Amino acid sequence: MVDVLDNKRAATRFRILVQIAERQPAVSQGEIAEEVGVTSQAVSEYIRELVDEGLVEKEGRSRYRVTREGVDWLFRAADDVRRFADHVTGDILGAMSEDAYIATEDIEEGETVSLSVEDGLLHATPGSEGPATGIATSDADAGTDVGVTSFEGVMDLDPGTVTVLQVPSIRTGGSRTIDDETVTDACADADLVVATGVEAVVACRGAGTEPSVTFAVGDVAADAANHGLDVTVVATTDGVGRVTDALRDGDVSYEVLEG
Repeated sequence: MVDVLDNKRAATRFRILVQIAERQPAVSQGEIAEEVGVTSQAVSEYIRELVDEGLVEKEGRSRYRVTREGVDWLFRAADDVRRFADHVTGDILGAMSEDAYIATEDIEEGETVSLSVEDGLLHATPGSEGPATGIATSDADAGTDVGVTSFEGVMDLDPGTVTVLQVPSIRTGGSRTIDDETVTDACADADLVVATGVEAVVACRGAGTEPSVTFAVGDVAADAANHGLDVTVVATTDGVGRVTDALRDGDVSYEVLEG
């Protein structure tokens, strides 16, 4: 294991090698000294050691280049730093953070609660039977919000599905050209129905369905699916591309239906 986190000297070597890699081949020891916070003489000594160890090669006066061995060393060191940062942010700070949940029953401060996602929202239930647990930071009545910290485990969450139903634009007939039954069938099993484009909104209303959202529906659908909801997006043909772009950016699987 590379010991860049164990002592100041190792950390300084790491930072100087990074600076050489960033500035090569023309390397100003004075600029590196200012960036790292050591003297120019110290930088010169560090670089001499790095050259002797084969991590850096000298190409001329004030010209240096990181060798393949030096690049490998940097990768190992950077991996150590990344793993340590992940440990701090995920295991330590994550356990110390506090999030809001909906109490499914009355909860007392300090009580262990099981955590779950229902209808896309976080819920806390007294007890430790669930795969993910935490500690309540306050008293809460059923149905109210409660703070939870000291998280352990992983919540069960199956990603939702997204169905995109195309509605012809007004240039090709608009909502009049799509059957109400087609819209009803596409929306029947959805936890959330959203629509983009006037033609799509009119088609939904004609089928007796009022869309919950009519703006930024691609982002909304992606976020809802990632929270476990099944979503139907009714979109005018002109807007389908923007919707599917947002779904791909959100790494959400989807299917597109012709209206």
